[in-house]
Amino acid sequence: MSTNLDAIFKPKSIAVIGASNKPGSIGSVIVNNLLRFEYRGNIYPVNPKTDKIQWLRCYPTVADIPEPIDQAIIVVPRDFVKDALEQCGKQGVKGVVTITAGFKEIGGEGIVRENELIEIIKRCNMRMVGPNCYGVVNTADDISLNSTFSKLNPLRGKVAFMSQSGALGEVVIDYTNKLHLGISMFASVGNKADISDNDILRYWKDDPTTEIILLYLENIEQPGEFIELAREISRRKPIFAVKAGRTAAGARAISSHTGVLAGGDAATDAVFRQCGIIRAPSIDELFDMAMAFANQPLLKGGSIAVITNAGGPGILATDAVESSGLKMAKFDKNTIEFLRANLMAVAAVNNPIDVIASGGPDAYGVAVEGALKDSNVDGLIVIFVPPILVDSRAVLKAMADKVRELNCGKTVLACLMGSPDGIAGAEYLRACNIPTYLFPESAARALAGMNSYRAWLAKPKGKKIDFKVKSEAARKIFERSAGAKNKTILGIDALKILAAYGIPVVKSAVAENQHELSKTIAAFEFPLVMKIDDPAIIHKTEAGGVVTGINSRAEALKAFKSLQGKSSIKRGAPVGLLVQKMITGGVEVIMGMNSDPTFGPLLMFGLGGIHVELLKDVAFRVNPITERDAAEMVEEVKGYPLLAGFRGSKNVNIKLLAETLLRLSRLVADFPQIKSLDINPFIVCPAGKKSAAVDARMILG
Repeated sequence: MSTNLDAIFKPKSIAVIGASNKPGSIGSVIVNNLLRFEYRGNIYPVNPKTDKIQWLRCYPTVADIPEPIDQAIIVVPRDFVKDALEQCGKQGVKGVVTITAGFKEIGGEGIVRENELIEIIKRCNMRMVGPNCYGVVNTADDISLNSTFSKLNPLRGKVAFMSQSGALGEVVIDYTNKLHLGISMFASVGNKADISDNDILRYWKDDPTTEIILLYLENIEQPGEFIELAREISRRKPIFAVKAGRTAAGARAISSHTGVLAGGDAATDAVFRQCGIIRAPSIDELFDMAMAFANQPLLKGGSIAVITNAGGPGILATDAVESSGLKMAKFDKNTIEFLRANLMAVAAVNNPIDVIASGGPDAYGVAVEGALKDSNVDGLIVIFVPPILVDSRAVLKAMADKVRELNCGKTVLACLMGSPDGIAGAEYLRACNIPTYLFPESAARALAGMNSYRAWLAKPKGKKIDFKVKSEAARKIFERSAGAKNKTILGIDALKILAAYGIPVVKSAVAENQHELSKTIAAFEFPLVMKIDDPAIIHKTEAGGVVTGINSRAEALKAFKSLQGKSSIKRGAPVGLLVQKMITGGVEVIMGMNSDPTFGPLLMFGLGGIHVELLKDVAFRVNPITERDAAEMVEEVKGYPLLAGFRGSKNVNIKLLAETLLRLSRLVADFPQIKSLDINPFIVCPAGKKSAAVDARMILG
């Protein structure tokens, strides 16, 4: 099917099937919106019960329209949508926007009806947005398309917004208008029966009117394609997203909303990190960042200056800057001397600069000049709390004029602590492309989003690394397990699979009786570890199935008897024991994979012991990963200092950890029957010493 969505976003003619004269009906509102927004093409209402809609001639069917139709907007009741779509296909309509609901989102019969629509779309080579959607917008002067049922007209701008929720459409248009933030395009994708997130992103990738992309997502289909596409786009255009369904209850609500499953939140975070999408926790924070990106140059570093005329807001801003991962800039000596010489004696000249409540236009102009001329400052937040005796319009004009005069290319945001629309002079700031925020935290979050994007652009593109592996040796073990109908591979077999893929494993052997134990011990050096080699006992430590620090043959025999006794209680007969060389002096980490229902294999890395079980200190990436992804996973965990030489300890072999994750990525890709995998622990030591996987478990699908 065509990947060109011009028929959706740039139609030359539109048929509104279900157009109506009934006030307040969707069929009436959509026709009115097309006219009110001055759509540049031809509009053809379709309704067999009337001859005219407003002043436009109305046609009984699409077949009666005298010219070819690029797009049909379908707003008829659900039972008539299929026939309307068939008529569109016969008439060669290229694009369809189906507003009508009652399909997959309601389950049962709705799913069947939606599949019928998909069949027609494919057969007739049409593209369709929806069903169950809010419509689309393109504000370009030569298009002027508003096919939503909003009560408002959007402002023209360079921000594109895609929403999986139709109801958010009205909120978005209203909110962007209030923020004076113009949009280029808007799309409500609804159930995504045909046109998906990826289709919209691909179209916006090369759209010259779109410079910033905002997404509200409930699920991500074809995540591999989504990652590659978003990774490519985000190198040229920032992408910000709110992903709903962070909680289990939220995920269930998504399923009932659009009939889709929501991916886990850890997987979503991993996907966004891998492709450079900046995640916003909420819609208002999404627009906090969008306002900064749409109006200001990109932040060049993370050092921020704050100007205020009140102590409390200055403190709030300082806390917000530091807690957002930015830092308060340390002023140069010359800056401090300049401020001290030109501000009142009681003003604070360190960062934050406090011009005090009586500070007027001159004081703000001086403070802005001092901060922006300082080479240590990358971005500036200017806070203004309107005092009774100060001309706010003059203050804000002086601030904006000084920013324009200096023209230093640094990011400047304003925080007007009162309604931005209610403070005289706010409109002048917006005319000068200085975004205004109500609270310091919002401005700090916007700068933090910029800093994250700056870091993404500076990050080298990762490469996929291949290794020579012994996949056939691993395959035989998987086939043997499948033949025995074993869903779990652990112990010596799991370690052999890892070894086949070049993952270092501890020296191990199985002893089924005391005679074999004696032969095994002769080939090992003390100290040893002995474990129950019983597939029925997955958590060996909790079952008392592990003995460490074995330093003699006598201790080994004692451990053997003790562990066999524990095993016979579980299985009814003695089983073999796993004997391993004990590794000392390293740090325990855990690596693994779990198959996410949406994104597929999700790789995990974390510190072992309480760090993973209690603190949940882990990092995730969706498979396959690049060498950059692997390095970031290791560096991302909060316990990374323990690996990098905390308080004088020797740093471990971090390069080996990244390589092991890459080899694990290859193993998981080669054997998709692995649904879950744990290497726990992997003991990593300083370079030059033996690091190895000590235990592993694989669950097969």
